Amino acid sequence: MTDLALRENVLGELEFEPSLNAAHIGVAVEKGVVTLSGHVGSYAEKLAAERVVQRVKGVRAIAQEIEVRLPSDKKTNDDEIAQRALSVISWDTTIPDDRLRIKVQDGWITLAGEVEWYFQRQAAEAAVRKLSGVAGVIDLIVVRPRVEATDVKHRIENALLRNAELEAGQIRVEVSGGRVKLEGKVKAWHERDVAKRAAWAVPGVTAVEDHLAIA
Repeated sequence: MTDLALRENVLGELEFEPSLNAAHIGVAVEKGVVTLSGHVGSYAEKLAAERVVQRVKGVRAIAQEIEVRLPSDKKTNDDEIAQRALSVISWDTTIPDDRLRIKVQDGWITLAGEVEWYFQRQAAEAAVRKLSGVAGVIDLIVVRPRVEATDVKHRIENALLRNAELEAGQIRVEVSGGRVKLEGKVKAWHERDVAKRAAWAVPGVTAVEDHLAIA
């Protein structure tokens, strides 16, 4: 596929996404690498734009340069954002809110602390990123597992085998402590994301290094 055709496909997919106003998003493509520029009205829209591009066939990499420009009537004081963030996290019973710390500066939320499971870290970020007035989220939460590396490797390999979207035989898994390295080949960009999600879903994983190539 040519870069011009890929750009048209990306633009079409952005326009098709109902959760996103793509009127001010620019798209450039070079050798399968998509660069997103321009601005959107919320941090949630910025993340949505990246997810949309990931599912377009032929995309090899994404450079995210979209700016969040909050409308003047949606700008919120940092202390209000912090209070709302504390509230939404405390409402989620899966998140150990007593182990987390929240800092807000210029609309940017920084999450810190420790959890035992990656899904808890994910849930904390998901809880705050859609709050009004949020310009971005910095996730510094550390996952401290209580699982053996051999068990982690075995569970990831089984998860990859179960996934119908992947050819698990083309993917190699290396585990050191809680760090996972994925190597090998996949057929499309979204398959890399599927493989990473499978790795992150295993208890004890603290980091995933993606060395998968698109064949």
